[in-house]
Amino acid sequence: MIILHTIAEVRQYVHTHRMQGKTIGLVPTMGYLHEGHLSLVRQAKEQTDIAIMSIFVNPLQFGPNEDFDSYPRDLERDSQLAASAGIDAIFAPSVDTMYPAGNGKSLTHVDVEVVTDTLCGAARPGHFRGVSTVVSKLFNIVLPDKAFFGLKDAQQVVVIQQMVRDLDIPVEIVPCAIVREPDGLAMSSRNVFLNDDQRSQALVLSRSLQMAAERVQQGERDAVALAAAVRATIEEQPLADIDYVQIVSMRDLSPLHTLDQPALLALAVRFGKTRLIDNIVLHVHR
Repeated sequence: MIILHTIAEVRQYVHTHRMQGKTIGLVPTMGYLHEGHLSLVRQAKEQTDIAIMSIFVNPLQFGPNEDFDSYPRDLERDSQLAASAGIDAIFAPSVDTMYPAGNGKSLTHVDVEVVTDTLCGAARPGHFRGVSTVVSKLFNIVLPDKAFFGLKDAQQVVVIQQMVRDLDIPVEIVPCAIVREPDGLAMSSRNVFLNDDQRSQALVLSRSLQMAAERVQQGERDAVALAAAVRATIEEQPLADIDYVQIVSMRDLSPLHTLDQPALLALAVRFGKTRLIDNIVLHVHR
């Protein structure tokens, strides 16, 4: 496993392996790895010859009052974990490398419309512009055949898929299943910020999603009523501060009133200063 810090190093590394006829997989991350990230590495290794992980805490996707400065960073720890999962190379650029205009800013942005107007896009203005900008840069630097994204950030997957289609970027986006702790909490780098009480109460997220899936299996088709039931369940936990609970189309993230197609039930909830997201895909059997 090798750690690369400059764009030139990455391009030379990729070129060398391309000349040998090898395929390239990219796993974009912001580091502080957990089993969810490592599962992406393993899928990349199964589907491509060379797996490259980017580790970059992207300032463009953080709002003014969000946790950019405190976001956990530990490259030594991450490199050991990534190596244990079989990663071939890590691209760990500095902010100035990615944004040479200075001050962590870019003069050029990629802005995906419509599918960013809801869920986290509505709650975090500018977030997905930062995501799509940095991911487009990573695609241009690495030129991967496939890129692997976790479905815990389901809206992010939809946004990146839209960007790739609209800009004719020659990369296959591979969505990968959510990885959970044994008690059901979706794995996240932000989980380390939860105290014991917050961690315990955060289990309501996966419980409420499972409850919703069971109601759909039992015949519930009223999306508004189902979202209200999920909200009520979460509100039973005193430390939970709901950002949103929404049911949207898996196709274009438009709001649904009736469950007559595959739907995404997505939520964002704060426990103290820690904002957690989770979701489940609701399949309707007619």
